[in-house]
Amino acid sequence: SEQEKQEQTEVQKEKQRELILQLKTQLDDLETFAYQEGSYDSLPQSVVMERQRMIINELIKKLDMDLSEDVATLSPEELRQRVDAAIAQIVNPARVKEQLVEQLKTQIRDLEMFISFIQDEVGSSGKAEDGHCECAGRKDVSGSCKPHAQHSGNRAGPEDASKMRETGLHLMRRVLGVLQIFAVSQFGCATGQIPHTLWQKDQADRDYSPLLKRLEVSVERVRQLAIQHQQEDHIISSSDLQDIPLGGRDELTLAVRKDLAIALRDLLAHGLHSSSQGMSLVLAPIACLIPAFTSSPQTLHPWELFVKYYNAKNGQAYVESPARKLSQSFALPVTRGVSITPKQSLLTAIHTVLTEHDPFKRSADSELKALVCMALNEQRLVSWLNLICKSGALVQSHYQPWSYMANTGFESALNVLSRLSNLKFNLPVDLAVRQLKNIKDAF
Repeated sequence: SEQEKQEQTEVQKEKQRELILQLKTQLDDLETFAYQEGSYDSLPQSVVMERQRMIINELIKKLDMDLSEDVATLSPEELRQRVDAAIAQIVNPARVKEQLVEQLKTQIRDLEMFISFIQDEVGSSGKAEDGHCECAGRKDVSGSCKPHAQHSGNRAGPEDASKMRETGLHLMRRVLGVLQIFAVSQFGCATGQIPHTLWQKDQADRDYSPLLKRLEVSVERVRQLAIQHQQEDHIISSSDLQDIPLGGRDELTLAVRKDLAIALRDLLAHGLHSSSQGMSLVLAPIACLIPAFTSSPQTLHPWELFVKYYNAKNGQAYVESPARKLSQSFALPVTRGVSITPKQSLLTAIHTVLTEHDPFKRSADSELKALVCMALNEQRLVSWLNLICKSGALVQSHYQPWSYMANTGFESALNVLSRLSNLKFNLPVDLAVRQLKNIKDAF
């Protein structure tokens, strides 16, 4: 009957499946045995298929392919299309970013050419007003330069050049703003980010222990001299120094200005650099896309750090306020019984040093020495330095990560300098400009 034939067919298929599995098992065992004996060079087929299956599964996970359907039901062309779509999801964003980078580079080149054009136009109009000729790099036999007559009629006037410059700067600001927003949103970078590996320094230069030891020695020497002067009631005042020809060449003053101030300067300068990287304003929005610079950073004098703090806190407006001008003129107190904070006293001290030393073009070392002397006189050296150390914006933007300031917060140095806080000083502050002021008064 038909039912018996169907049952016999099913039994025959089952026997075929069992025979196929048995043959596969025997083939795998034979290949494994031959491979282990060394008579068969390639891996057994079962091992090869297992490894290929593992690779395919990992690729499916990485490519995020949708293979919920049975692979056997899909044609080779459908499988190829799914693989191409999965790879395109990974490759296309990278290609888009490359195209965006090329577009940004092209726009930057155009902006730089536009800026150069504006500068050339403004410079040529200025030369025309002053009556100077514009040379093209050639001279006659006598050495005089000859102007180009054909370009004289095309020069813009001063008003046109000013309008053109204002329009160009306004356009440049708008484009730079758009570029910066676009770069931050697309590439996740900002203009202030600098790679940590931008500047490399030897390990020997990063060791600050000799600088700290030198500061301890200078502090101890100044402390001993100050105690000796106080015991002898022999503190040198600025009025006493008026009669000394060279001005304040006593041992305590020399120890403060030549030892303590220099040791403090060197320790503050450890890892100190200028925040400007020499990058043009046009390249700033895509700073993270530009390869790291190979040039070393520009050093910054510690006195400039105090000046930056003075400017950041708007020190000039504070010191030159009308109330303080009147108090200086008529010697009237403006604090109404409230004690002056360290921040207010530091701003006033920096303003005083700048006012006295800048007109005579004194060096940064001289101004820092004057500030140290003023701090010792007011017993505020530790508090003033602590204000600089606690200024996170200054430390983060001007100190390397391996610097003494960034690593320790200047704590051990402040502890060493606190040994001088209880001592009274009356050191000359204007020692570097006293002779110059006397000469100026004489004439």
